[in-house]
This record gives sequence, C-alpha cells and structure tokens, in this order.
Amino acid sequence: MRKKVAFYTLGCKLNFSETSTIARSFTDEGFDRVDFSEHADIYVINTCSVTENADKRFKTIVKQAQKANPKAFVAAVGCYAQLKPQELADVNGVDLVLGATEKFKITDYINDLSKNDFGEVHSCEIEEADFYVGSYSIGDRTRAFLKVQDGCDYKCTYCTIPLARGISRSDTMNNVLNNAREISAQNIKEIVLTGVNIGDYGKGEFGNKKHEHTFLDLVTELDKVEGIERLRISSIEPNLLKNETIDLVSKSRAFVPHFHIPLQSGSNDILKKMKRRYMRELYVDRVSKIKEVMPDACIGVDVIVGFPGETDEHFLETYHFLNDLDISYLHVFTYSERDNTEAAEMEGIVPMNVRNKRSKMLRGLSVKKRRAFYESQLKTKRTVLFEGENKEGYIHGFTENYVKVKVPWNPELVNTLHDIELTKIDDDGLVRFDFVKELVL
Repeated sequence: MRKKVAFYTLGCKLNFSETSTIARSFTDEGFDRVDFSEHADIYVINTCSVTENADKRFKTIVKQAQKANPKAFVAAVGCYAQLKPQELADVNGVDLVLGATEKFKITDYINDLSKNDFGEVHSCEIEEADFYVGSYSIGDRTRAFLKVQDGCDYKCTYCTIPLARGISRSDTMNNVLNNAREISAQNIKEIVLTGVNIGDYGKGEFGNKKHEHTFLDLVTELDKVEGIERLRISSIEPNLLKNETIDLVSKSRAFVPHFHIPLQSGSNDILKKMKRRYMRELYVDRVSKIKEVMPDACIGVDVIVGFPGETDEHFLETYHFLNDLDISYLHVFTYSERDNTEAAEMEGIVPMNVRNKRSKMLRGLSVKKRRAFYESQLKTKRTVLFEGENKEGYIHGFTENYVKVKVPWNPELVNTLHDIELTKIDDDGLVRFDFVKELVL
C-alpha cells in the first residue's frame, strides 16, 4: 500500500510554491498526495510568522489533522518552525519540526512514521540558511507561483522574515527560465513571480553578493519564454521598482499591468521608525510613473496600522495619503508585536482597540478604492483567465489588470482565456461581462 501525504499552507505565495516543491519530493519517494481533510499517513503544515493570527491557526490545523487520522505523523516546517521550533514541538500531536534549511530535505527525516512522544526539532542557525532552493507550484490552481528569490537583507524594525529565512539570495537565471518552461509545458496560463524581496533579484545568484543579473534582466528574459500567456509580478519594494521595469511591463508581450507595492505607512515619521528604505514622495513617484505609461494598471498596497508611536495625526496622514493616491486596493495589516524585533521594544504602544478601529477604516477605504477602479474599467475590453472552482454556481476569473469577474458555472471555461467587455458591477462587488466573440470551446 502506498503511503499518503497531505499538506496545509499558511501565509504567502512563496510558501505555496515551496509546499508544492516539498510535495513533489514526497511523490518521488512513492507517496500519494491527498487533500488535507482526507485520511493520510503524514500531514505537513507549512507555517507562517507574519501575523499573530498565523501562529494561533497552527494549533487548529494540527487538531484537524488528528481528527482525520489520530495516528498520523504530523510535521511542521517553514517560518514559524524556524523562529519558534520548540513552541511548535510542544503542541500536542506534533512529531517533527524542521527549520529553514531542513524543510526541503523532509523525506530524509521521516523514518518509520511512528508517533513521537515529543516533537523532534531540526532547526539550523539562520546564518546557515545561505543556499538557494528553487520552487514553483503546479497543480494547485490555475496559475503557478514561481520562486525567484529568498531571504532579505533589509532591517525593517517590525519584521521577522530575515530571522526566519536568512540573507537575500537568488535562483540562477537559467534555473528560473527552465522552471518557467516546465510550467508552461503543463498548460498553465499564468505565472506569478514570487520571493521575499524579488526586486533584489540577482544578489546571491552565485552564493555571494556579486550581481551579474538584475530584476530587469530577469523580467526581460522571462518575457521571451514561449508558451507563457501571462506573467505577473507579485510584491515589489517601491525603491526597487525602477522606471525601466515599469516601461518594460508597459510594452511587454506577457507581463500584465498589475503591481503590488508595499507602502506600510503614509507618514514619513513612521516610515523612518520602521526603517523603510524610501519616503512617501518616492511612492507617489512610482504610482505616477505606472499610471503615466499604463493608465488602466491595477496597483495594490500593503499598509500596517497601529505601529508603535503612530498617533491619530500619523494615521490620518496615511489615510489621506492613500485616499488621494490613484491606487486600486489595500492589504491592511494590524501591527502585532513579534519577538526579537526592534519595534517590540519601542515606546508608544497603540491600544488594540485603536489598532482595530484604524484597520477597519482602511479596509473601508480599500472597498471604496476597488469599487472606483472597477467602475473605471466598465465598457473596456479585457482578457479574462478563468479559475477552477465552482463558487455557489459561478466561475470566477481575473482580467490582466486584476478585475475579478463572474459568470454562471461552466466547467469548460476552467483555465481558458477569453476576450470580454466589462459591463456592470454585481451586488457582491464582482464584475459582469459580455464575451466579445461568440463562445466556441
């Protein structure tokens, strides 16, 4: 009987790409992959440490695994496993905890699959996380996440990622291009480039800080790979998003007009306390440049509320800054204290009820911004890529500039591209459309 393995991924696109790579190593060892809700011999949980919430969810997911099979072997890997290995090992039901470098060798650590009395920990000193493991996700969804970079050399005062993932390092150009070709050969229509700090691409490509290639070189070469219909840049720091990259996307064959650019605060005072590498003026400049060459581009923004020392004035500065900016949606994070970060020791702690109120205000602003962006796109012709899920009788899809659309469920539309004209916004905020050509599948 072949053994069965199931995976649960918390956190970012990068984690999804790495889970997929780890899953392929199990397949190579003769395991069958099943859904996490099914009976499996091993459950692997890929953890995240970005928010307090991700920490808390871990215990719930372990219980889910134990419910599906009380005798199953449970392994925890990923960022939280690197930062707090013993904490995870102490959770009832956890048998194995692997840190940043060990997670890709998980099959080496699994012997007889018998339950351990105590969670076994294998976690390196983060300074040892200095080699690169390429990853991409396939088979989980319509688009693939292609990892091009890992780790971060920035010292943002609120962030644990450098502690969890180590120094900035990159895949080689050849590996990235070969992975992209492998993905396109699987009839996947869209690739999302992912990493911890992808604009830093090139650094560490040869195991040192020498730069032979840059992010601009990478996107230039990827744009030439045949068979890829769409390429999407995930999150990129404003100081690393250069005019040349924006110009390339605007003229590109495959790169889509969609950028996600972390801001974190609209107050220069708070940006300095966060040790971000830009001021708000640079952010305005990036948005203006994108809109100048791609007026219909979608721009998403990460923002943190409730950072230590953030007064009402600072918050309102952020609110008005974002309100006046030509952006399309927000990802709002409520600041949470993380061990071993500078910010955790700072004065001026913002009460949790105030953090929550500010978060709610910015989420409301995000709804308004997305609606305004969708309205600006009505009556325009776009191309949609349909997803693979039946959601309450509808199939959803995204245009190249990230407008989410819906139409009654039709399985033949899954993973297909179609020219459409956006017609109206539905009650749930999604957009309806007409097919430009008569539908022939």
